Amino acid sequence: MAYQVRGVVAKAKGEPVTIETITVPDPGPGEALVDVQACGVCHTDLHYRQGGINDDFPFLLGHEAAGRVAAVGEGVTGLSPGDFVVLNWRAVCGQCRACRKGKPQYCFATHNATQKMRLADGTALSPALGIGAFAEKTLVAAGQCTPVSDMADPAVAGLLGCGVMAGIGAAMLTGNVQPGDSVAVFGCGGVGDAAIAGARLAGATTIIAVDLDEAKLELAAKFGATHTVNASKEDAVAGIQAATAGFGADVCIEAVGNPKVLEQAFFARDLAGTVVQVGVPTPDMRFPDIAMIDFFGRGGSLKPSWYGDCLPSRDFPLLVDLYLQGRLPLEQFVSERIGLEGVEDAFHKMEKGQVLRSVVVL
Repeated sequence: MAYQVRGVVAKAKGEPVTIETITVPDPGPGEALVDVQACGVCHTDLHYRQGGINDDFPFLLGHEAAGRVAAVGEGVTGLSPGDFVVLNWRAVCGQCRACRKGKPQYCFATHNATQKMRLADGTALSPALGIGAFAEKTLVAAGQCTPVSDMADPAVAGLLGCGVMAGIGAAMLTGNVQPGDSVAVFGCGGVGDAAIAGARLAGATTIIAVDLDEAKLELAAKFGATHTVNASKEDAVAGIQAATAGFGADVCIEAVGNPKVLEQAFFARDLAGTVVQVGVPTPDMRFPDIAMIDFFGRGGSLKPSWYGDCLPSRDFPLLVDLYLQGRLPLEQFVSERIGLEGVEDAFHKMEKGQVLRSVVVL
């Protein structure tokens, strides 16, 4: 049978989203039907709405979600109706060259549901990141469901599905922050604050938050920043050097997606240090104009971080357990809880920097 549910749809580039009736089919082979309980409003959804990802409109938005498995299709193992899951957009295929090398966190051929969810008139929808979770039910590949402890608040656990995992992973996995390291994080939105929380979890002793907004810097301190630099009032590189005995940080994490900020991160690291870019740039941006002698002479590494280099089956349950133990303050990322009707307004708040995360609760 098919299910008729409400969902948030972006029909055309730049137009406000609308609430539509969505037809969701029963799961086929390798698929799972999920009753969505909560879904964060992520900047990637805004990119879809603005046509910044591709032009496969209409989009069923939402991807940073948690819920209960309602049904599974033929051949699905390790997942049962009733399981509480966080949805992920890296459903490891097990067969691509990355998986065969034993590096499934870099899987190049992740799975999505085969069947289409549709508008009432039959128009096929493109689900954001293969998930489409601004809806009462969604259809995904079974591998996109990661079971975690059902003691977790869905509005909190779902944030691991994208932005928070990206930030934590940028520090712990891509940046490989070690106990005693110094870390600088440029941009203290949701992803940047998650990177700060990840750096603290990893044992960094000096964590420097850099932003233009004093209120964001104050919030960053709550996630674990030991120093703050207001880049609207002082030179960011000099501020980081001052906090690290003049050397620069062992790991600099760029969480803005801007060439000038990436250049600051490059020069703010210590010799042989690491620069991690987790901020998402726009297609028109170009790499900073850095002299090759500087690139060569400083050593170290420059590393993009895609989804925090996470492996959902490994990392989601661990991070949920740390949250339940009170060691990871995931609840502090939830700025407000809204209904499906509040998504468009949440986009505007996001653009103004007024929220870390608005979360749709169903």
